[in-house]
Amino acid sequence: MSQPLDQAHVLLTGATGFVGQAVLEKLLSAYPTTRITVLVRPRGEITAQQRIEKLLRKPVFRPWREEVGEDAATAALAERVTVLSGDLGDLPPLPGDLDVVIHSASTVSFDLPVDEAFAANVSGPVSLYDALRDTGSDPHVVHVSTSYVAGLRKGVAEERTLDHHIDRNAELASALAARTAVEEDSRSPRVLGDLIDKAQAEHRRAGPQAVADAAEALRVEWVKDQLVEHGRTRARSLGWPDVYTFTKAMGERAAEELWAGAGHRLSVVRPTIIESALRHPYPGWIDGFKVADPLIAAYGRGLLPEFPALADTVLDVIPVDFVVNAILAAAAAPPAAGDADYYQVSSGITNPLRLGPLVQTVREYFSEHPLTDADGAHVAVPAWSFPHPGAVERALRRRELAVDVADRTVSRLPANDRTRGWMSSLATARRDLNTLRKFTSLYQPYTQTEVIFDDARTRALHAALAPERQVEHGFDVTEIDWRHYLQAVHIPGVPGLMRSRSASAAPKEPAELPRREDVLAVFDLQRTVAAATLVEQYLWVELAARRPSRWPVSVATLMAKLPRYLQAERRDRSDFIRTFMRRYAGVDEEELRAVIASKVTPSLRRDLLTEAVERIRAHREAGHRTVLVTGEIDVFAEPLAPMFDEIVAGKMEKDDAGRWTGHLEVSPMVGEARAAWLRRYARENGMDLAASYAYGDSYADRPWLEVVGHPNAVNPDAGLFRYARARRWPVHTWTTTAEGRLTPVLRSIRGAM
Repeated sequence: MSQPLDQAHVLLTGATGFVGQAVLEKLLSAYPTTRITVLVRPRGEITAQQRIEKLLRKPVFRPWREEVGEDAATAALAERVTVLSGDLGDLPPLPGDLDVVIHSASTVSFDLPVDEAFAANVSGPVSLYDALRDTGSDPHVVHVSTSYVAGLRKGVAEERTLDHHIDRNAELASALAARTAVEEDSRSPRVLGDLIDKAQAEHRRAGPQAVADAAEALRVEWVKDQLVEHGRTRARSLGWPDVYTFTKAMGERAAEELWAGAGHRLSVVRPTIIESALRHPYPGWIDGFKVADPLIAAYGRGLLPEFPALADTVLDVIPVDFVVNAILAAAAAPPAAGDADYYQVSSGITNPLRLGPLVQTVREYFSEHPLTDADGAHVAVPAWSFPHPGAVERALRRRELAVDVADRTVSRLPANDRTRGWMSSLATARRDLNTLRKFTSLYQPYTQTEVIFDDARTRALHAALAPERQVEHGFDVTEIDWRHYLQAVHIPGVPGLMRSRSASAAPKEPAELPRREDVLAVFDLQRTVAAATLVEQYLWVELAARRPSRWPVSVATLMAKLPRYLQAERRDRSDFIRTFMRRYAGVDEEELRAVIASKVTPSLRRDLLTEAVERIRAHREAGHRTVLVTGEIDVFAEPLAPMFDEIVAGKMEKDDAGRWTGHLEVSPMVGEARAAWLRRYARENGMDLAASYAYGDSYADRPWLEVVGHPNAVNPDAGLFRYARARRWPVHTWTTTAEGRLTPVLRSIRGAM
């Protein structure tokens, strides 16, 4: 007796996706006489053929490979699978002898830019059906959609064509044109002015190029946000919760008009929320985070204290192997020419999983198998009370405001271990709030829906299977025990669920430095190698050059101008150096050099951070060229010459008598100027920047820290700490000096005595 799809030639799109690879596996493992053509897009230098060969090494294919043996699996790939290189936007000629087309390619994202969503979910099917028509063949098309094309409604959604009269061509044209309009608007003075102001507020200290780069990044983000909002708003205006369900509905209409409407056979399969396999290829198989998984993971990590949801809402979940079996059963049962069949692979009517019991089941699991936080403590999961959405929104806003106020306050405090710990906690709190905000926006339509999906035709399709095939190839949702499925099958297999929340912490530098002579180790001076600041060094010089009776006047004068210096420092590091060094107008350089050599150098050396000294020594022992690059004037840095292979510092302008005019001879070597110098220095001296190291403390150091392959933040200020943490740079707290931890004034006075 012949089997379903016996000797059939099947074209499969979306073979590298979650459902697509499961369909491919089932065809290979359970339909031995089918031939399969897969449409796969090359990725960079990886060909389509290589992608499929790599795909067959994934876990979904492991049971089949183990059952038939590696040689047989390799032979099956060569004999039964043909790879077409291309995608739906650039289709190659399709085979003319196709019996079945399973179109499962789509983008499954609720918040895509409107043009990208339409290109994938509407333009893609249009291209496919046009190309199939050109072959002159008459395959049965199985168009994989989603039950949620039913949109924002209450009651039962039937297994039939959608009842709307929306012009898909007009919507497609509008969506694709939206990017041009938004891109043009993003370049207007109105928008760019606001973006430049934001970029300057955050990145001014890193330099003008950093501001420009940030402004452009903000513009690109603005364009995406506008296009996402465009799609969301248009979808809701027409009765869909998001751009995904809207475009999938338009894709269905394209299939109906271009394929069934042209006299061909069409089956539309609408799964609900597809999650891990119940049985095949093995219990719990899943590929990546799916719709419900981010919510489950966030709940287990304690990030969702409440959520806008209805306890009696049905969260319609279906295991992926049930979906695959339904797709292949539909493929083997084509309708009459010119007709379309609809199958909603769902559980909401026959075996409903309501949100209240679902949350309780998930809570039981995490109570018995709690996750741990960054400190190793068990995370307590909340008990949801299912409040009104308005109450959740108000609580979320209050928490966001509290974090904003705390963040601004901490950013103004001196940078130390305690404040950096506060910043880390606030960053975690902000991340968690952003997660809650995103989930509230994206998932609320699904956790408050009152639509139920009829599955009578799907149940009939299952019943029509031969009894001996129903166990292996069936999709009877009454067989699913939701508690067992969630607690024993699905949740333990959610990808990355057990990963520690501390995974984003910066990596540690290796204890052993590689021995190389083409590597640089570049150090900043203040707060990186020496604990003292430029202001403290001025005090050392001032107090060393004056009688103790004049010290109060010197300190008072400096304190009076300190706000002006701090303002210049916040504005721009170069401005600060220029402003502060004007205090030295009239100083004789040689006399100053003598004072520093005799009275200040001992204090400077006692003020060196011992961790920095050890790190410099380690680099030199590894053969690295150590360089001190500072915006300070060379006279102040000269005492450190024995520690480094090279010192690069600023110079003061002198008059004919050798006295400083109060102005710099050249622009300060800070920020982007230091980055430019570093690139040129490495090029002229044959140094490998990708293997080199850099150490800085200020957000103004960001441009040159990014030049090397191993940037390090040392005693970072708030801006650099956040940046380093986000990019997983090592963050060091170096505080030990030969004198211990004295206050700046005490260090200055001791150095002068």
